[in-house]
Amino acid sequence: MSVAVDARVPDFTLASTGAKEVRLKDLLGSALVLYFYPRDNTPGCTLEGQQFAALNTRFKKAGVTVFGVSRDSLASHEKFRDKMGYPFALLSDEDERVSKLFDVIREKNMYGRKVLGIERSTFLIDSRGVLRREWRKVKVEGHALEVLEAAQAL
Repeated sequence: MSVAVDARVPDFTLASTGAKEVRLKDLLGSALVLYFYPRDNTPGCTLEGQQFAALNTRFKKAGVTVFGVSRDSLASHEKFRDKMGYPFALLSDEDERVSKLFDVIREKNMYGRKVLGIERSTFLIDSRGVLRREWRKVKVEGHALEVLEAAQAL
């Protein structure tokens, strides 16, 4: 069962950079952006993170906390975040539990082979834990600004 727009997101807990873990119910009271990306240290994922990072002050001013989520290990996330200087936490979903909850695991074609991986997707959750917007098959350029505008309209 996956999350639907205008429905409450079930509670989840993920390992987080800079902290032991992040639990959804502990974050209620402020809006959240969860952007799911395929892999640390790849060009598209790096650019996406940089664009969210560049707007992070504006997200905070709007009362929104941003998190990047992928299946990479916490150690990989720590190195990636430190290298890029991202001002937000990266969440590790190695067991794909949360990725499956948001239905972002898709069959992809990698160099002619079919593989399962994260389809670049973003979710905006309001302060009560209700999913308000989703973006799937995201194209990186300009996406973070579009998410910010939707978050400011909450």
